[in-house]
Amino acid sequence: MNRLPLNGKQATLLIIGAVASFTLGWGTCGNTPGNPQEAGNPKKTSKKVKKTVNADSNRKDSTSLTNSKQSQTVANGQLITYRKTVIANGKHLDSIRRAYRKIDTIQNIAYRAFITVNRKDLHYFRVGDTVMIPSMLSPNLTDYSIFPAEYHAVDSIPKIIMVSNAWQSYACYEYGKLVRFAACNTGEERKATFPGKYALNWRHILRRSSLNSSWILPYTWNFHLHAGSAFHQFDMPGRPVSHSCIRQFRDDARWLFYWGEGAKRDTLKRRYIPFSGTTVIILDMFDFTRKKGGPWWDITDNSFKITLPEDPLATEEAWIPISQVPSSARGGLPNKERYVSAEDTLRARGIIRDGVKLRASIQYSRKKKSATTGAVPSPGALPKPSN
Repeated sequence: MNRLPLNGKQATLLIIGAVASFTLGWGTCGNTPGNPQEAGNPKKTSKKVKKTVNADSNRKDSTSLTNSKQSQTVANGQLITYRKTVIANGKHLDSIRRAYRKIDTIQNIAYRAFITVNRKDLHYFRVGDTVMIPSMLSPNLTDYSIFPAEYHAVDSIPKIIMVSNAWQSYACYEYGKLVRFAACNTGEERKATFPGKYALNWRHILRRSSLNSSWILPYTWNFHLHAGSAFHQFDMPGRPVSHSCIRQFRDDARWLFYWGEGAKRDTLKRRYIPFSGTTVIILDMFDFTRKKGGPWWDITDNSFKITLPEDPLATEEAWIPISQVPSSARGGLPNKERYVSAEDTLRARGIIRDGVKLRASIQYSRKKKSATTGAVPSPGALPKPSN
């Protein structure tokens, strides 16, 4: 397989040229967007050989170029190193933006690898920011995963989603095999995405937030009925900034939208059966004492893996403070006392830090707008979200 050293200012063109030769004939794998019909079957191309492009980590300018080429088959578990650098000036910033910019192709390998490693979209980088440069650009983003490739505790579970607030990323497993690794930006400290067990409930391909109708949320997967917490596509500035939701890049949000399975309904009352959709385990909390970046700045290669629970299904249901539930939804809360006492429980456990005052969910748009039905515009054509 070809690997191209990224040694010059035309590196992006070389990357895309190499990619174009196999893009049209290459099926969907764990981390390619594919078609909606294909996206739910990551196993379809699990035997495809990965193709990578080698980046020269010894150059300060990530776009310097040579014409040399190497051929090498990339084996599973191949080491990818990370180089941490600070964007020195405008010229350096421009070179990074050119090297990793989004191109009008299906794969966008350089762009997707870069933003995943950094948990941050390209347009949010500024002079003085720290940036992580991977030594290889792989079309399979599981190569950058901080989750293990195999998770034997879930070998018997068809699908499960493991989310790390601390690492601002999540992993999707099928029968214990990692099929997707994605970056995410979760809830800010006063509206946190609290750890515990959840499950997917319902999905909408294009949703306007019930809190603020100006917030347009493509590829929404609700995972808490009463708090309204959901996976969806939205701006990714590289830190926990949401209102308890899990933001994703569009390719990841789209993939998850077609891969996940929603809750079943009670045949008599037509209500969602709790925890009958794809299980979601939120493992931990982000270290909010850290004012910049996250622990992904502190690792030097992709060999680092976090430890996952031995029995994830035994994880306790998440404690959600009643302040995080919109007032209009509180009347029908099951076990309302649990929501009332949740904040005290979370503070006692050190999950909510001393001195942190939670922000209540406020419905800025009094009139809720239902999800768009029927024909919808492509998320790519949507106006830029305002949040």
